[in-house]
Amino acid sequence: MGLWDVIAGRSRPKAPQLDALFLVPSAAVTLETTLALRPTGTASVCYRAATGQAFRAVQADVVELLNADPDEPDVEVSQDEYGFTWLVVHGDPDDPAGLCTDLHAVNTSLEDHGFGSGLLCSLIPFEGTDGRRVGLVYLYKRGTFYAFAPKPGEKQRDNLTEIHLRDTLTGELPMEQDLGRWLAVWGAPGL
Repeated sequence: MGLWDVIAGRSRPKAPQLDALFLVPSAAVTLETTLALRPTGTASVCYRAATGQAFRAVQADVVELLNADPDEPDVEVSQDEYGFTWLVVHGDPDDPAGLCTDLHAVNTSLEDHGFGSGLLCSLIPFEGTDGRRVGLVYLYKRGTFYAFAPKPGEKQRDNLTEIHLRDTLTGELPMEQDLGRWLAVWGAPGL
């Protein structure tokens, strides 16, 4: 940042720290041992799809890359009720590292081809023995995680569970401290 940027009050946005996704497998062990929450075997990347052939080609290449293993379930691409696109990967619930590698590949591919501004978040859902689901949400533009714990059957959040998850994972993941950035991801795949 130059002197003129300081005088004009401009700042550069924080660069995404995609390698933070590789910290999730360790956090998954903590969630399983302390809160009986296990990965569901799905994960997703949410983005604002760009128009044009270039974007469609990149998205198709990413899907083809992730579908290259015939033993793995196919990647799904869907749109939510708010118009955002979700690319959902499926994997082994006992291999969160593989899921995080796939998420990293999707984010990196879109970013490398100039579509990083459309990336919003990545989501790794977990499930408790009682069937409740929570998600770890990675905010692409902030490089931080937060917990999202929807209450079953209604559009309400379990704030106490979200705060408890934040406190449990603070030493392992870069957790978002600004609660105003903990956005609800209603209808997200896997939740």
